[in-house]
Amino acid sequence: MHNNKAVRQSGDGADDKRDTGSPLFSVTQRDIAIPTPDGFPLAGTLFEGDGRKPLVLISSATAVPRGLYAAFAKASVEAGARAALVYDYRGTGGSVRPKGWEKRIGMKDWALRDLPAAAAALDAIAPGHEMVGVGQSYGGQALGLCGISGRFKRYGMVATMSGYLGDLNDRWAGPRMMLVGVPLSYLFTDMPRWMGLGEPIPASVFRDWARWCRHRHYFFGDPSFAETARYRNVRTPILAFGLTDDIWGTPKAVAALMRRYENAPVEERWISPEDAGGQQIGHLGFFRSRFADVLWPQFIGWLLDATPVTLGERRKP
Repeated sequence: MHNNKAVRQSGDGADDKRDTGSPLFSVTQRDIAIPTPDGFPLAGTLFEGDGRKPLVLISSATAVPRGLYAAFAKASVEAGARAALVYDYRGTGGSVRPKGWEKRIGMKDWALRDLPAAAAALDAIAPGHEMVGVGQSYGGQALGLCGISGRFKRYGMVATMSGYLGDLNDRWAGPRMMLVGVPLSYLFTDMPRWMGLGEPIPASVFRDWARWCRHRHYFFGDPSFAETARYRNVRTPILAFGLTDDIWGTPKAVAALMRRYENAPVEERWISPEDAGGQQIGHLGFFRSRFADVLWPQFIGWLLDATPVTLGERRKP
């Protein structure tokens, strides 16, 4: 079902740069079904405009629905992106299991199958057009696994880190995951919302995640996950934002993941609440609309035009 809806009107539509804060381009949005090679349809929302700047693919954090990123996607298209796509990984949000689906859903499927399928759907809007990527938490980890990193001109990451429990600043994360979450995962098909993870995710995905989080090297320590070797093939420029008030994406956890992008140019910048007008940001706050005026403009400028970023403090990965 393609219900086109105009969400913002532009001014004169000129392809120039202004500092007024007003959108340069009008935007339409529609929900789309994204096919995958193994037949699991994904739910996506596509934002389109008349700009000529890159396509923007946004890949979410674990247990976070695509709706969180809709305002950022729209802002990117208003700034001149040709189109932006947000989508739900299989088994989450609007990407529900097809009737009769019996295959196991693994966390690595999100990176190996779903991200490439979403990129293909976005590419179909303007075949061969320059594409950039955005990934929050798992969505940034997925770049190194997906096998199509070369399709992205640039890739921006927010709160992307190794999930090893020992690197987090949350003393209860381990007990919650191992003593409560894992036993519950054998009782439910999907992890219940009341467990506090966020939106429901497949219990099989949760068990994968928990297994990796126990290991000092996260999923790089999983001998059955051969695709982690793809990390060394990534040469896409990366801008990685850390948040100083993120108890999960600590400097140690972020550095542990960024080191794996050994052949890619990585710029790591740390944003504090002071950079956000004194408001707390945390692990999932960056893409909330209240930060649209203070955190998003430089990020969008880097994504669409490779404009240097001064937001936050730069740290050597």
